[in-house]
Amino acid sequence: MPSKADPCSRPSLMHPDEAIALLLKQVNTVDDSEVVQLSHALGRVLAEDLASSIDLPPFNNSAMDGYAFRFDDLAGNESLTLIGQSFAGHPFEGVPKANTCIRIMTGAPVPDGYDTVQMQEKVEAKENSIFIEAPKAKGANVRYRGEEVKPGGKVLVSGTQIGAAEMGVLATIGASQLRVTRQIKVAFFSTGDELRPIGTELAPGQIYDSNRYSIQGLLSRANVEWIDMGVIEDDPEAIRHAFRNASANADMVLTSGGVSVGDADYTKQILDEEGEVTFWKLAIKPGKPFAFGHLGKAIFCGLPGNPVSSMVTFYKLVWPLLNKMQGLPQVKPLQLKAKLKGNLRKFPGRVEYQRGILSTNENDEAEVSITGSQGSGMLTSMSLANCFVILSQEQGDTADGTMVTVEPFNSVLC
Repeated sequence: MPSKADPCSRPSLMHPDEAIALLLKQVNTVDDSEVVQLSHALGRVLAEDLASSIDLPPFNNSAMDGYAFRFDDLAGNESLTLIGQSFAGHPFEGVPKANTCIRIMTGAPVPDGYDTVQMQEKVEAKENSIFIEAPKAKGANVRYRGEEVKPGGKVLVSGTQIGAAEMGVLATIGASQLRVTRQIKVAFFSTGDELRPIGTELAPGQIYDSNRYSIQGLLSRANVEWIDMGVIEDDPEAIRHAFRNASANADMVLTSGGVSVGDADYTKQILDEEGEVTFWKLAIKPGKPFAFGHLGKAIFCGLPGNPVSSMVTFYKLVWPLLNKMQGLPQVKPLQLKAKLKGNLRKFPGRVEYQRGILSTNENDEAEVSITGSQGSGMLTSMSLANCFVILSQEQGDTADGTMVTVEPFNSVLC
């Protein structure tokens, strides 16, 4: 029997992929840049191409612990005479001669006059006589000067986010400073008289404000500078002051809650008065309500109030916007197929992001199970998960053993 339609779905709901395409057209990369020390560059985005001023590697060096020699000297010789050594930071200072070799360590300079290195496991040493098993070719185990990058060669391009590997690359070319895009500032707050700070007693009808902490974690992972404005009471002037203060000090204003059709609060009223904001209804579950627009010079994003809905809409809609504002390229998230463990209930009508646990079975096959109940208020479903199981808009109930689309969590959600 076919699944019934999603009772919350309407023909007018916008597909999330269409929504993000429209949103991306309405934001720009920040124009400002700044120079930072390499030690403070982790997570920042390059604002210019970077070229090397030196050869990489800067000199011929050994890829192995062993012995360096001239390849042609092996022909007709039973042994070579050991005349010295080359260690990293302590190169051989003598003059290479015919039918000789030196002891050499990994990374140590290979002297001009020698062209090949044999690993020590294939060498027999008797006093100063070295018997070498012939290597495969001349130049074996030698890293040549400039073989990775020559002076003027690009090592990183504008728009690259600096990670641990990039910091190491920049250090190898001696780049102590670099120009990066200005860090995006995001101001965020929650609204509602029912919200209480953690560490206080709850009165009847009150809940702890958890969304602000989830949003703080998401923004920290997104490498932006965040401004936590706390909880704003349900008072028109307090909300107005918060919006004005946030938009004056941030590139983006982010809120959770107050964007549903039935919300009995002042948020939408003040947004209409203070900015240009559109309230969207998306074909996504969890997270149908979403608001987007401008408050002064700031971008405004209004997330749903349910905790999981807030995180899913941040992941799907806000995170790509922050990437573009920072100058990062848009990269399609990694998706793969996995075998579903258990049955799934779903109404056709909306794209669902169910929270899953991706693993490999004894046959090295990818499989995924759901983290229990998928209610949009059950934040533990996000905590237990390592991926989304993405069910298409037209998809209905899905049976155990079906191959489903899985999207492992990215760096923002990990």
